[in-house]
Amino acid sequence: MKSNFRKALTALILLFTTQAGFALPDEGMWLPMFIKRLNAEDMAKHGCKLSAEEIYSINNSSLKDAIVWLEFCTAEIISENGLLLTNHHCAYGGIQSNSSVEHNYLDNGFWAKNFAEELPVGGQTASVLVRMEDLTARILNGISDSTSQADREKKIKDAIKAAREEAEEKGKYRVIIRDMFNGNEYYMFVYQTFKDIRLVGAPPQSVGKFGGDTDNWMWPRHTGDFSFMRIYTAPDGTPAEYAKENIPFKPKHVLPVSLNGYKEGDYAMILGFPGRTNRYATSSTMKMIMEKQNPIQVKLMGKKLEMWKKDMEADTKTRIQYASKYASTSNGWKYYIGQNEGLERLGVIEQRKKEEAEFQRWADSSPETKKKYGTIISDYEKAVEGYKDILVQNLYMNLAGRGSEVFSLIAPLKAFTEYAEKNPGNTAGIDSARKVFNTRAEDFYKDFNAATDKSAYIELLKLYLSDLGEDKRPVIISDIGEDGVQEYTEKLYKNSIFINREKLDAFLKKPSMKKLEKDGFYIISTGLKSYADSKITPSATSYMANTDKLKRLLLDGMRKANPGRAWYPDANSTIRLTYGNVKAYDPKDAVHFDHFTTTDGILEKYKKGDQEFDVPERLIQMLKQKDFGPYAENGILKVAFLTTNDITGGNSGSPVINDRGELIGCAFDGNWEAMTGDLIFDPELKRTICVDIRYVLYIVDKYAGADNLIKELKLVKR
Repeated sequence: MKSNFRKALTALILLFTTQAGFALPDEGMWLPMFIKRLNAEDMAKHGCKLSAEEIYSINNSSLKDAIVWLEFCTAEIISENGLLLTNHHCAYGGIQSNSSVEHNYLDNGFWAKNFAEELPVGGQTASVLVRMEDLTARILNGISDSTSQADREKKIKDAIKAAREEAEEKGKYRVIIRDMFNGNEYYMFVYQTFKDIRLVGAPPQSVGKFGGDTDNWMWPRHTGDFSFMRIYTAPDGTPAEYAKENIPFKPKHVLPVSLNGYKEGDYAMILGFPGRTNRYATSSTMKMIMEKQNPIQVKLMGKKLEMWKKDMEADTKTRIQYASKYASTSNGWKYYIGQNEGLERLGVIEQRKKEEAEFQRWADSSPETKKKYGTIISDYEKAVEGYKDILVQNLYMNLAGRGSEVFSLIAPLKAFTEYAEKNPGNTAGIDSARKVFNTRAEDFYKDFNAATDKSAYIELLKLYLSDLGEDKRPVIISDIGEDGVQEYTEKLYKNSIFINREKLDAFLKKPSMKKLEKDGFYIISTGLKSYADSKITPSATSYMANTDKLKRLLLDGMRKANPGRAWYPDANSTIRLTYGNVKAYDPKDAVHFDHFTTTDGILEKYKKGDQEFDVPERLIQMLKQKDFGPYAENGILKVAFLTTNDITGGNSGSPVINDRGELIGCAFDGNWEAMTGDLIFDPELKRTICVDIRYVLYIVDKYAGADNLIKELKLVKR
């Protein structure tokens, strides 16, 4: 009864806010440059004591100067020496790449006691926002409703290129220009990007990944999902590639670390870089995601995970090699499962249909609006219906046909081989190109096991052949035949130059396109590309161009229909602010979840020898002794807590900040009941799961004994 009432109430709220033009409580991924105009008053009502200028300022130090973009995650600066706090799963690749059987930092953790012991994280960058700017008028100058889609795209592309080159200042800054509101507005983000990033500290994965796949996306949670890295610069403070003489970064702003904790109802905000949402998706898009896209992704990703896991459980080296890849794939796999469950449980598609019906009534209300917006919804439905088969074919081609990791090496090897053949006399150039490719190959083979890859690819090819009819798959796949997969794949892996480093090195000494073109993986890759070029890409390109225009017009119309609403753009890996409060929730009838967990939950879940719920024996004894020092609150140590903040992928590692601008936690997950969050915000169920900063400090101080890190922090106790 209670859950039915909540569902009805949520639907009523969603419909009302669409009609009336108000934002939902706590909903929104807001651009910081507009918070003074759009959000400051509401933030104060939630409890914020900071001014808009203290949060985002171009000329003065502000919170935005302590927020760091890691491309796929967020981090925050917490010391005057450029120390970064982020999630364990965000630094997982760096931990894994520095690990080996002899130095197993994944299982044992890693703690540098001084700067000299910190380990380079190859390929990792850290970007700090310098400023953002509204370029809408400049980018859309000369574009009108009568401009064709092709001309529009060209004019926008040229304008973006000119604006970017101007703002880069000859390479001083990294400049990204992104469209907002589905192409109705454009904003420029100017970053200072640092390339020397080093691993400083990480707990053992039994702490950092406690709960594993079972607890992923779930509450209650007891995961110490944190790690530390550091930004280094050239001696003059400018960004530089890794070098021993580099020095720790000196930031403009450092987040103080609060020891005061929180209580339910306290203000909480998050600044970070959410990756991608689709909050304005049509009901037809949602239905395609639910019925086609997600089930296929779950099936194919799940099969790969199943095969990987068998080998990972059997061999320590393989487990280390595939740890990061497995964690990333598993996270997405479980997300798609949860999103589908949520779409069905919450009746999201029906809610969106009601909103679309309301929009249609507005569009039909005058000749002008009817002419411009009257057929958008029906046109979108037709476009989606015509794209479903192409979507299915594309998913199987990429997830199954290209299901071997080897395919990531084919394009760069082809480029090198063609260059070497076209420039036979340029020994220096060939050596340089070979060196670049070798760097990539070294990273690849360090974490590649041919037998593991083969077993997964066999199963994926079987699914490709059994699930799709011959008219929906490339000839190169159909020719294998369902009964011939095993024999075909065994031969493929036996003979390919990609299967081990020795064969590839022999090829690199005498690169030949003629030889490469005879390689089995190259032949498959070519066949798949040919099929994509002729059957998939034209339809997909046409669909994208058509729906891009429809999405732009739809959102333009929605904003005109609801002029009083405070609108925020979909997430697109640009800096956003979300604010709300610490809050518990009731997921279903007769079930209540508190707003925090404690170390008692670790002891309750602990299973010695279990891959997901084992923790070091020493930590178990420490938790039983309850010597929590200054990190305890009334004798207990809190591990994680909930807020109503509106986040998504990319926000992982984001700082959770209190009303005074102090760090109280680190965001690391969302809850299972709100897995539809990228498509729709549910105020009753949407929660952000955060690791308590005091649990982080306890592990660093009491368990790891890394007091050198504690001394770097500005601890606040009132």
